[in-house]
Amino acid sequence: MNTSVIPISVKGVMPTVNGCAIFLGNDDKVFVIYVDHSVGNAISMALNGVKKERPLTHDLISSMLVGLEAKITRIIINDVEESTFFARIFLEMSNEVDTKIIELDARPSDSIVLSLQNNVPIFVAEKVFNTTEDMSSILERVLKQQDEEKE
Repeated sequence: MNTSVIPISVKGVMPTVNGCAIFLGNDDKVFVIYVDHSVGNAISMALNGVKKERPLTHDLISSMLVGLEAKITRIIINDVEESTFFARIFLEMSNEVDTKIIELDARPSDSIVLSLQNNVPIFVAEKVFNTTEDMSSILERVLKQQDEEKE
């Protein structure tokens, strides 16, 4: 079984009629995951370092991890089936006796928010990366349009 992973980052967030398009990738390729508006907004806020008056769900999860002395070490988008993506969150907990690593099944959208809030790397399984459509040209057009709207 091939378990190779590729480092990626969030390249852009674009509102759509039914939610948000999250552009993920590296210098070679960009692909899109569609998420609901609330998680898309949470990703945008995390990307832009927006401070919130009250904690949102992802903020609460991050605070709980700190309280439990656990940390997220990485996120892996590990599978895609019929345009539905799957992810794994890797947690590490250490004490004076042992270190425990926990792997959790999660939605990629939630995983991305937590990775941005906790400054941990995002990876994609090579098999997923190779099967997704390259959306680099779409991202370039969107970013260009956003720049023009700012002027």
